[in-house]
Amino acid sequence: MIDIYNFIKNQYKGGIKDMINVQISPSVLSVDIDKIGDAVKNLEKYGASYVHCDCLDGVFAPNTSDGIRMVKICKANSNLPLDVHLMIMNPDKYIKDYVDAGADIITFHESACTKTAETLDFIHSLGKKAGLVLNPDIDLNTVKNYLDKVDVIMLMGVFPGFSGQKFIPETMDRVSKLKEIIGDRNIKIEVDGGVKSNNIRELVERGCDICVGGSSVFNAPSIKEGLEALLNA
Repeated sequence: MIDIYNFIKNQYKGGIKDMINVQISPSVLSVDIDKIGDAVKNLEKYGASYVHCDCLDGVFAPNTSDGIRMVKICKANSNLPLDVHLMIMNPDKYIKDYVDAGADIITFHESACTKTAETLDFIHSLGKKAGLVLNPDIDLNTVKNYLDKVDVIMLMGVFPGFSGQKFIPETMDRVSKLKEIIGDRNIKIEVDGGVKSNNIRELVERGCDICVGGSSVFNAPSIKEGLEALLNA
């Protein structure tokens, strides 16, 4: 019997990642900070498109991470673009610090910022891509005022704070509705939280472009196996 998966994969020079048109952004939040350098070194080789850095201040979300140090470590050990997710209050005050540390894409929560439009413009002025993040309880229509200013809109599949949470099923419908709101604009949809091999296919079918995997990648038997499980799904 023909192995259909491998037969199709071999027809694509770039591999299965290009065929299914999905990008994986592994989140290093679930990795001990002293081990992040080793963890990110082979992500590109294994099929990742970005490195995802979750930066928390313990105020906006009930957890903390040494965000600047995390970004610097990833920058020093990977050639992949750094997808930096700020789960912090008043993110506008720290944008330059994260850009200097190595961020390539900066997303932040509109509900944590009082200068949303100005902050998006500032990120672009520094030559970086900018985006907004919506928690599961935030109205999708919130983004309508910023569609001409964002490169990516991230939907949380869990409430932010901790790696390994269970995916909120309603996120699927939110991806579909966000896709309708975006229309034909060149804006990527990203989903962070609870992404696993058992739901990533539907997320992509609904319109998700970038899937963040944390525990599904780094808590797998190996990082390579974790990424392959997501891409093969």
